[in-house]
Amino acid sequence: MDTMIRVNQIWKHPIYQEQLQALQMLEADRKFCRHTPEHFLDVARLAYIHALESHASASKELIYCTALLHDIGRAEQYRSGIPHDEAGAQIAEQILRELSFDPSEIQEITSAIREHRNAARSDTLSSLIYDADKASRNCF
Repeated sequence: MDTMIRVNQIWKHPIYQEQLQALQMLEADRKFCRHTPEHFLDVARLAYIHALESHASASKELIYCTALLHDIGRAEQYRSGIPHDEAGAQIAEQILRELSFDPSEIQEITSAIREHRNAARSDTLSSLIYDADKASRNCF
């Protein structure tokens, strides 16, 4: 069984694609540190490597799901000023509910999204995403 089916479902979800396209348009003139699919995948890969190296309990699938969603609230931040971590958690919750994720998984993923900018994280997934997000950036 392909353990990444739900990651692909997030990627193909109409709300995800709408938010991603809006974000790409809003950041089109930004020279560095765009929030692109490449950034999301860099975060996923680094978080997964860190999980393997540290024997963390987070699953590959939840790491990738969270990484794809962690900055999806950026377009909403640009449009309305809502911090992207909060907007992203709200967008992610809607997508994850529509895709029938378990409530405990939704809580874990949205918590990690809310905490991905916070140095004081409360759980393993949050820590993995925080560290990978920081390590993945070459911002100037």
